[in-house]
Amino acid sequence: MSNFDLNAILRGAQLTLVGAYRALQNPKLFNNEHYQQAALAVGAGLLISFLVWIPTFGIRVIVKLVALFSASEQSTWDDDIMDGLEYIEHSVLQVPFLLMSLMRYITPTLDNMFMESLQWVDTTYYRKHQSDDPTNLRATYYENLKQYDTHGAASTQRKPKEGAKKGAMVFLKRYARRTGISLAIYAASFLPVVGKFVLPAASFYTFKNAVGTQPAVGIFAVGIFVPRKVLVSFLQTYFASRSLMRELLEPYFSRITFEKDQKRLWFKDREGVLFGFGVGFYLIMKIPLFGVLVYGIAEASTAYLITKITDPPPPPSDSEGFSTSQVRWTNKHEFLNLSMDQIDALNAEIGATKKKISQSEGFKLPGKKYS
Repeated sequence: MSNFDLNAILRGAQLTLVGAYRALQNPKLFNNEHYQQAALAVGAGLLISFLVWIPTFGIRVIVKLVALFSASEQSTWDDDIMDGLEYIEHSVLQVPFLLMSLMRYITPTLDNMFMESLQWVDTTYYRKHQSDDPTNLRATYYENLKQYDTHGAASTQRKPKEGAKKGAMVFLKRYARRTGISLAIYAASFLPVVGKFVLPAASFYTFKNAVGTQPAVGIFAVGIFVPRKVLVSFLQTYFASRSLMRELLEPYFSRITFEKDQKRLWFKDREGVLFGFGVGFYLIMKIPLFGVLVYGIAEASTAYLITKITDPPPPPSDSEGFSTSQVRWTNKHEFLNLSMDQIDALNAEIGATKKKISQSEGFKLPGKKYS
């Protein structure tokens, strides 16, 4: 359970609070055009939610009318249908969240917000340590990362719009796949006899690789006895938080190229912290209307998270092998054992032992090949 233990999850939740606090201190945050588009997303979300609500409202009326003339007073089929409709509306479709995620492929505002926040994190860090020995400070993230081309323009040799279109299609396919699986599992949970084992089995399969076989068996056993609604919410929160983190980290991965297997291991090595970081924002985003506006703060906070779970990137000309060096979180155990007020101290220690800062380059990471 080293990657998904309670300490890692709690540290991720702590980083949510600290990251949001740092992001909200940035005077440029609310001047970003993102919030103009977020307002449009709220309006679009309301319109689409209303269009979705019309047929479901009709189904609710029909169900209630049929239930009034139902022969069995003990029957709960109408409650099951109502719960299913609510689950589809609020947990599966999640229209506002879908619109906000798609927005990054239409306009660069979320990407700009991430980069502006990363610059703010660097500025805050150096201001906080201005009296320290410069050779003990970490290198900057923003100055080198801004030099990287995004994959849409450089790595895939496509025009930016073509790259964005492909990214949007990949996201929509992933969203459709996740939605289809969620609906299939939920529907299967109503099957006679075997239905009550479907959700616990899905929980076991989901958490086996994350926490180990024995804890997953415990989750399976508990899942048999807890109400279906609780177990559905539990699974949906887990999967949605993971999906949210992938979207929030897209500005980083659009610049630093990872192979598919490397990226999978990158997430696995940090999954406890990422879950703790993402679940808080996900729960807030479920609040109608207000949740959409929080998406921008979550993106800004992710810039702070990146500085804690990765090394500063080198200039693009010296980036050979850098992504390989980042697959494993080398200072994970040291970081997870620190108190919150000592988090930046770890950067100083690494700066003193792993790199020499060049005065002439303004504390940028010197040219280096990673292998």
